[in-house]
Amino acid sequence: MCLLRVNTNMSSRFKGGIMFKGSYVALVTPMLPDGRVDLGSLQKLVEFHISNGTHGIVAVGTTGESATLPFKEHIDVVKLIVELVDKKVPVIAGSGANSTAEAIFLAEQMANLGVDGFLSVVPYYNKPQQAGIIAHFNAIADATNIPLMLYNVPGRTVADMLPEAVVELSKHKNIIGIKDATGDLSRLHATKELVSKDFLFFSGDDESGCDFMCQGGDGVISVTANVAPRIMSSMCEAALEGDFEKSQQLNQKVMNLHRDLFIEPNPVMPKWALYKMGIIDDAFLRLPMVLPELNSKKTIEHTLSAMNLI
Repeated sequence: MCLLRVNTNMSSRFKGGIMFKGSYVALVTPMLPDGRVDLGSLQKLVEFHISNGTHGIVAVGTTGESATLPFKEHIDVVKLIVELVDKKVPVIAGSGANSTAEAIFLAEQMANLGVDGFLSVVPYYNKPQQAGIIAHFNAIADATNIPLMLYNVPGRTVADMLPEAVVELSKHKNIIGIKDATGDLSRLHATKELVSKDFLFFSGDDESGCDFMCQGGDGVISVTANVAPRIMSSMCEAALEGDFEKSQQLNQKVMNLHRDLFIEPNPVMPKWALYKMGIIDDAFLRLPMVLPELNSKKTIEHTLSAMNLI
């Protein structure tokens, strides 16, 4: 396991001396057939990641079905993950909402749980202006002293946070970086040149994540890492060390996963894959998500078998 750290004198942006870099898993939330969170499977899943080199865990984000977990349950799951991780790796808690007041409430409720950071998504459905996006995130960042990472995923939110807005938000002392799920590598270069050197850039698009890191990104927040944590962490470490050839070679090993884990809406496929791998006890999803179609099951099972994961 590689826990990436920095000199604590470098920057106040990094809580407790931990630099957020490398492979962070966008963790699924295991559930029982009756819809309750499966605490036993959650423990197995966290242990699976700790033992396989995952550099950090994102708890109850989009892949963790945050949209269907009520606030209390959301907070309870994050609390349990923090306890299970026991400071072995950083934990970033999903704290987004399309209501600024709700996002602030969620962040305030989780601020004392021991999380190392928050991940907050661009408000969805509302379609706010760039000025509204800036005001939204500044208000959340003002609410606690926990480092905040922005999350731009216009494929889900419709609203797109432009590089100019990111540059403006980067001036806030508590806003430490961005998860960019656009897959547009030109944004990395356009934004990176205009922000401070310690502002972090994470890819939220598995297919282009390796290229993102090889072109100056700091890490990935990955769906693929649910299933192949060792390869994803090794790929990120190679890129961070400047060994781009090795990073690309490792990435080639998971290219089919990058594709097949998204043939149905996330997190349908990673849950099915983890279930078939025996890491979680059931692939249950809360409505409106349902189990994958038969052809999708066959596709991901073929890929997992070819990688000797099942």
